[in-house]
Amino acid sequence: MKICWFHLMPYTDLPEDFQKKHSSVWVDIDSRLFDPKRAHHMYNDFMDELEFAADCGFDAICVNEHHANGYGLMPSPNIIAATLARRTKDTAICVMGNSLALYNPPTRVAEEFAMLDCISGGRLIAGFPVGTPMDTCYAMGQNPSSLREKYREAHDLVMQAWTNPDTFSFNGRHNQIPFVNIWPRPVQQPHPPVWIPGGGSVETFEWCAEMDYVYSYLSYFGYKAGLATMNDFWSKMAELGKDRNPYRAGFLQFVGVAETKQEAMKIYKEPAEYFYGRCLHVDPRYAMPPGYTTEETMRRKYQSQVAAVAQKGEEKKAVSGLGTPADMSIEFIEQEGYVILGSPDEVAEKLREVAINMNVGHLMLLLQYGNMSKDLTNYNTKLFAEKVMPQIKDIFDDKWEDHWWPKPMAKAERAVPAPTTREAAE
Repeated sequence: MKICWFHLMPYTDLPEDFQKKHSSVWVDIDSRLFDPKRAHHMYNDFMDELEFAADCGFDAICVNEHHANGYGLMPSPNIIAATLARRTKDTAICVMGNSLALYNPPTRVAEEFAMLDCISGGRLIAGFPVGTPMDTCYAMGQNPSSLREKYREAHDLVMQAWTNPDTFSFNGRHNQIPFVNIWPRPVQQPHPPVWIPGGGSVETFEWCAEMDYVYSYLSYFGYKAGLATMNDFWSKMAELGKDRNPYRAGFLQFVGVAETKQEAMKIYKEPAEYFYGRCLHVDPRYAMPPGYTTEETMRRKYQSQVAAVAQKGEEKKAVSGLGTPADMSIEFIEQEGYVILGSPDEVAEKLREVAINMNVGHLMLLLQYGNMSKDLTNYNTKLFAEKVMPQIKDIFDDKWEDHWWPKPMAKAERAVPAPTTREAAE
């Protein structure tokens, strides 16, 4: 089992009445709510938390890409990943972006990911999301009906740029480049492992199965809601004649660990309710643009995570007039499995059940969410690493090999960053 520490980098100072006075946390969120001086501290706290997770022994630290929102402050995850590549030693660095269709030309992704792989000595996991409709269609102006076609073409261009040693021309519908010859090139050959984040699209997990990429199901609503999607993924794998190697899949789960279940319910109440109330306050106008959801997904009655968020908001609006899924209490959030809360033994038992039932070898954990402070985040991270991780690390080890994990340079071959002036003085 690989245990990955995931950070969304949410804006932690959205006002208490945000869901009542503002229509959406995405696309048209009021920019006057953003305080750059507060964000200075948020970014530095967030990077401290990621580095702390690496020091605690998590197998990977994960970042992602979003735009025009208060849900996640990483329009460029590569900037964050570059700092992590210098400040960590052995931990894999998983960039669950770049949203390929947003880059013109996509060779920019091939170059920047190659830089990250070189700086880190071959520790990069390359994530290629299609992107939420809020990010792609509204914030960045992409045509929803051609988004996936543009994404696939961009993917093909990046993979050819990584694997073709010769200068070549690329003539696609959306990209025409006479000379493709990226410098630098990635350490990992033929290319870094590719993980595809998904939130409920049939085409995404079917494409992962066909391409032998890791399907990473990024669920807002936990293991209970995610089981059906993962079962369908494994059915598709069987249909294609692929084995059930659990490392073909990843799953995201919110977790809060404390000494007792009662204590966990108390200390994680505010950040969990903040996340589900303010960070997921998405206006339905931006969640389901015509053409974004494919015909096959609609026919099979799949619903994306974003669409589910918007629908829950509308349901709450009809009942309470508030229009937000976060009228949920911490009791409801825990009961439905959105966040696993409990003592180390209780959390470990539940996560073993999740991993085995879903057959997932890459467990991605949100141990910081909502407005959780750095102190509480580090407490959650350390307690998980010390008392939960040892109980679940052995899952699948006796049966399967992870073919989708980075293969870094030998430790003796890697650069050792020079100490800072202060470190040298000490």
